[in-house]
Amino acid sequence: MVKKQEVVRFLQKNGVETRFVSIIDEKIYINNLKLSRFSRKREEIFLEHFPNFEVKRSKMFQKICTRASRVLKNALKPHDKIIVANPSNCVNRTLYAVLEPYTRKYGVELVMVPEFNFKEREEFKLPEKQELNVDAVALPLTLDGEVEHIIGTILDGENLDLVSLHTCSDGVKMVYPLINVPRSWIKSWVEIEGLNCVFEEEAGLPGEVLEFLEGFIPDVREKMMRSALYLSQMNDYLK
Repeated sequence: MVKKQEVVRFLQKNGVETRFVSIIDEKIYINNLKLSRFSRKREEIFLEHFPNFEVKRSKMFQKICTRASRVLKNALKPHDKIIVANPSNCVNRTLYAVLEPYTRKYGVELVMVPEFNFKEREEFKLPEKQELNVDAVALPLTLDGEVEHIIGTILDGENLDLVSLHTCSDGVKMVYPLINVPRSWIKSWVEIEGLNCVFEEEAGLPGEVLEFLEGFIPDVREKMMRSALYLSQMNDYLK
């Protein structure tokens, strides 16, 4: 089994910017084609030395990484120690793939833990925080998940309370790398790559309402998210 550090050193030596690629098992996913400088020629040279590897150039994955980077550039600090759930389902798998380059980009450490229970409408409690001694936890909340939460609060007559505005639990940062990523993008990427994972999200009535609205309002997820953020800011201002 080839060690990841060996792959990283070879890529760097040959001009590839490894801060913009994800290295997972024997696959390399390009996050940003231009910034990675991973040309076809460099790919040829790499595969000559590592023939068991595959280089993936998915445009959909690059779109996911671009949106995630807008969150992560402000949410992470160098050398943060971050909890990530084992990538057993599709969203967690995508989350790990997005975060993996930050081990080189920011020098963060990803701490893999068993699947933890995360539900959009309940307060998240960090498992075994004292033993793990971490700085942050990356949560698998997608744009759809947050918008479905918004719709659910409206249907239940509750006060608007965005999950993604909860940024601390037990003194540990909560980070939402996929908060601007539609679930359909993840499904598309998973299908393109033929990844062996499952979707476990059950949207129920809020998901049905969102699907209905999508037929009438272009970019309904992004618009509802912006409106909810504005209302939350106004509520904070008026307090």
